[in-house]
Amino acid sequence: MTKPMARVPQRRNARSNRARILATARQELGRNPDMTLEELARASGVVRRTLFGHFPGRAALLEALAEEASESLRSMLDAGAAHFGSDEPAERALAYFVFSIWPVGDRYRLLLALARRDLGAERVAEVLAPARAGGTAILERGQRDGVFHSHLPPAVLSAGLEAMTVALLEEVNTGALEDDGTRTAVATLIAAGVPEQKARAAVDAVASTLATEATEATEATEATEATDAAEVAADD
Repeated sequence: MTKPMARVPQRRNARSNRARILATARQELGRNPDMTLEELARASGVVRRTLFGHFPGRAALLEALAEEASESLRSMLDAGAAHFGSDEPAERALAYFVFSIWPVGDRYRLLLALARRDLGAERVAEVLAPARAGGTAILERGQRDGVFHSHLPPAVLSAGLEAMTVALLEEVNTGALEDDGTRTAVATLIAAGVPEQKARAAVDAVASTLATEATEATEATEATEATDAAEVAADD
C-alpha cells in the first residue's frame, strides 16, 4: 500500500519543475524565439520527458506563458487601481502605471516577440487588452486636462509608448541601460508631452510614495508574523 505522504515530494518537485521550465522559457524565448523544446529542457535542467510531461507541445507551453502573463498583468492592475483613478493627476497616474508595468515587462516583451509566429496577434491582444485599456484611459484623461499632447489619438499614443517601453526593456536586458523603471517612467512622461522638469518631479514623487508603501507593507507583515508567533507560543 502506497503511503499518501510519499506523493507530496513528487507533487512539490512537479510544481518546481514546471515553474523552472516557465521561468527559463520566459528568459530564453525572449532571446531566441526559435529555441526548440529539447533545447529548453536542457536550459531548464530537466530531461525531455519531464518537459513534455508538463507541456506536450510548443503550443501548450506558449499558452501557459500567455496565461501566466495575463495573471501577472491582472494582479498589476488590481494593485495599482487606486493610483490610476481620476483623483490622481494624470502625469502621476501614468508614472504609477509605468512602475506597475515594469516588474512584468519581460512578459510583455516575450508576448510581443511571439505574437506573429506562435501565439497569434489576437491572443496576445486579448492578454494585453486590460493593461492597454488602462494606459489609454490615463492618456485620454491627461489629454483632456491639457497635461499630455493631443496630436495623436490616445490609443495610438499608448501603442507608441508601449513600443518605447519594450525597446527600453531590451536595452536593459542587453546591459546597455540600467533602470529600475525610473528612467523609463520619465521618458514616457516626456514622450507624452510633459516638460522634462515636471516629468522628473512627478516620477520622483511617485517613487517616494511607492517606497513608503513598500516599507509600510513590510512592517505590517513583520508585525503580523510577530503576533502569530506570540499566539503560537502562548498556546504552547
